[in-house]
Amino acid sequence: MAEGLAGPGGAGGVVLGVEEEFHLVDLDSRCAVPRVPEMLDELAALDADAFAAELKPSIIETNSDPTSSLTDLRADLVRLRRMLFSLAEDRGLGVVGAGSVPLVEGSPSDITPNPRYERMRDEYQMLVFEQQICGTQVHVDVPDRDAAVAVMQHSAPWLPVLLALSASSPFWHSEDTGYASSRTLAWHRWPTAGPPAPLRDAADYDALIEDLVRSGTMSDPGMVYFDMRPSAHQKTVELRICDASPTVDGVVLIAGLARALTTYGIRAHLEGRPQPRYRPELLRAASWRAARSGVEGDLVDVTGRELVPPSRAVRMLLDHLRDDLEEAGDWDVVSDLALQALDKGSSAARQRQRFARTGTLEGVVDLLVAETRGEPQVDVVLPVPEVAAPVLLGGYHPPSYDEAVDTDGHVRPTYAWMVSALERIGPGGLLAHEKSRDAEQRARSMFFPQPDDPERLFPLDLIPRLITAQDWAGLSAGLVQRARTLEALLQDLHGERACLADGVLPRAALRWLPEPGDASSLVPAGATRALISGLDVVCDGEGRWKVLEDNLRIPSGIGYAMADRRVVRSVLPELQAPEGVVDSDEGPAVLRAALLSCAPPAAGDDPSLVVLTEGPHDSAYFEHAMLAEEMGVPLLEPSGIRVTDDGTLTVAVTGRRIDVAYRRIDEEKLYASPDADGRTLRDPMQAAVSEGRFALLNTPGNGLVDDKAVYPYVRALTEYYLGEKALLDDVTTYSCAEPDQLAHVLEHLDTLVLKPVDGYGGAGIVIGRDASEQELREAAADLRANPASYVAQETIEISTHPTFTGADLAPRVVDLRAFVVLGDAPAVLPTPLTRVAPAGSLVVNSSRGGGSKDTWILR
Repeated sequence: MAEGLAGPGGAGGVVLGVEEEFHLVDLDSRCAVPRVPEMLDELAALDADAFAAELKPSIIETNSDPTSSLTDLRADLVRLRRMLFSLAEDRGLGVVGAGSVPLVEGSPSDITPNPRYERMRDEYQMLVFEQQICGTQVHVDVPDRDAAVAVMQHSAPWLPVLLALSASSPFWHSEDTGYASSRTLAWHRWPTAGPPAPLRDAADYDALIEDLVRSGTMSDPGMVYFDMRPSAHQKTVELRICDASPTVDGVVLIAGLARALTTYGIRAHLEGRPQPRYRPELLRAASWRAARSGVEGDLVDVTGRELVPPSRAVRMLLDHLRDDLEEAGDWDVVSDLALQALDKGSSAARQRQRFARTGTLEGVVDLLVAETRGEPQVDVVLPVPEVAAPVLLGGYHPPSYDEAVDTDGHVRPTYAWMVSALERIGPGGLLAHEKSRDAEQRARSMFFPQPDDPERLFPLDLIPRLITAQDWAGLSAGLVQRARTLEALLQDLHGERACLADGVLPRAALRWLPEPGDASSLVPAGATRALISGLDVVCDGEGRWKVLEDNLRIPSGIGYAMADRRVVRSVLPELQAPEGVVDSDEGPAVLRAALLSCAPPAAGDDPSLVVLTEGPHDSAYFEHAMLAEEMGVPLLEPSGIRVTDDGTLTVAVTGRRIDVAYRRIDEEKLYASPDADGRTLRDPMQAAVSEGRFALLNTPGNGLVDDKAVYPYVRALTEYYLGEKALLDDVTTYSCAEPDQLAHVLEHLDTLVLKPVDGYGGAGIVIGRDASEQELREAAADLRANPASYVAQETIEISTHPTFTGADLAPRVVDLRAFVVLGDAPAVLPTPLTRVAPAGSLVVNSSRGGGSKDTWILR
């Protein structure tokens, strides 16, 4: 570190400086090579204080000038990198800024000649051999060493987030470690490395160091390798947790956050605020989590003692530091860089994406050299090598259209990188990942209970389904159009009923019509009724999307889709889409905004939102709890509501008025339930809705139009209400309420799919081609007795998708439930749920043995 860092602050804030470590690699072999010693004299001639040797002779350190400006820091980092690159390239060498480099040449015991390093080698052996790793260290001025220790304590719970943002070392000695920061694993082996110990002041810190030296654990005070520490030589605190960064932007982001953490800690110290209390074991676990997945997996909120998505963890850190960032003039730069880092993903993810494309670690090194040099990276589709002897797909024979494999058995281009990555993992690796999946799901209470199995895990296959950006754009437009059509139909049937008068929808398609006094008729005119719809679509035998069902009551699946993503991201970090994947964590924010947009005018500028659930015995309770947590709102059972004397609905515990309720409970069960004082909710809740004091979403009565008898007429209704051609096809469907169509269904029952018009969860479905003679006779008898209760659909070939069986991949039928939110800005949530049918079945519902997949919408 350059001398003289501790100086007066400038316009940009407190003075800081950065130490960067870099690998030297041979540009032919792409291996790290021990050639730093031959460059030191020339580098010293350029800037005597800026460059230094490290423990390993393939690693060099640069030291920036002290500065109070992030702009000046960036310029100096670029200057030093250019100097280093210039000398390196003259020798056929490249420079890599990353926690590790995938390929290493030479003996692991090689070290830079130096008495201190030689003593460390003799004492620590393997720990020294493993130090083929590079980090980024940030020094920030502090008034004194007591303040430095206070900064350590106040910063400790946030340091794992900085590690996640910097993670850049997935590969180690030619292998994917399964970690985003394998450097952290190697670094934490040192006896004095890891989270800072809980300490009161500088005297307490010095006593600890003295004890460690006396114990022989470390040979000198410079070997304190805490994730943050007071400098041994300067009036600074030093951040040490982060991997080296290939990009200057990555370093500037970490430096800005480190300075803000320091100024926050200094102010807390000067104001006499108590130091935060946290379990050191939890802090170490949080660092492990960050090293495991970077910003591609959930992180530990140390203060809240829970797992949170990386986007929330980063935003919590920014919120925590906003005042200090703004005071230093850093808010715009740091917040923009942080959000860009979330969008681009960690360096570890980018390296895996490059490996997935090229199939070579040399390609990964080329990426790192280019990024370190500052070259912009353009998405170029590179060929993926063929798998010479496929194991997972060796016996793969799809019965019809398969989304990953064509009719000749060739992997489709969109899936080529994934199949190559899966073959490298192999059946044994996938089985091990499945055990990790089960542990993750249990830790998250990700259950889908059934009567005979109250702790049944929500079925999840680890092989993601891919949807291209082009497909998603077309699908989204068609889904929004269909949701708008269904909303228009609901409004019409509760108003003029023009579609019936004009013969566009036959009265026989409706099991009932709203009557005055019905719950659905009490909803104020113009209020959005089907705010959230779950539309089930399938890909047919020719690769075309078709709508299969409409769900407008209380469609489930959003939370499970998000949880699927988090589990897969956590247990399969080596699987990274080269194109990048749309972030599913944005779904709850969109949902929350849409729900609050329906708040009654009396709610004012700060409406109150709750999620209503039947309780833990509901099979989808996990999702209810997750969405309430993600939206930051209370989760209430009916007994958690209290009706005041004036009829206001309030949260029983806090007394706060409820303006909007996201209903995840059957409407009749809700109305029949008692509130906290035993008062039946029907009358006060319906009165609050009808008087415009309370919004209940989705509104009661939406089952009027998502019955399957309405399905055959939706395309015509799109033209009728919107004046547009329907963008999505549907499946040929027969309304058994019409005599001529009933006759056709009875004649062809063995080739059709018979569905109850009000059925859900796959209940009551008869698939003609799979049914026995007895089942067909019974279905025909019931159909003749109750024709209006059924529709029949042509049996279509539905696309299949590779699914892991425990030994290989096999084709399984899949559908897609997509969630459309209307409100002010109609949109499809980035959280579609792919459902998977069991072997030999077309029924995907979880209650009927179906499973799920993470759905990756490619950028």
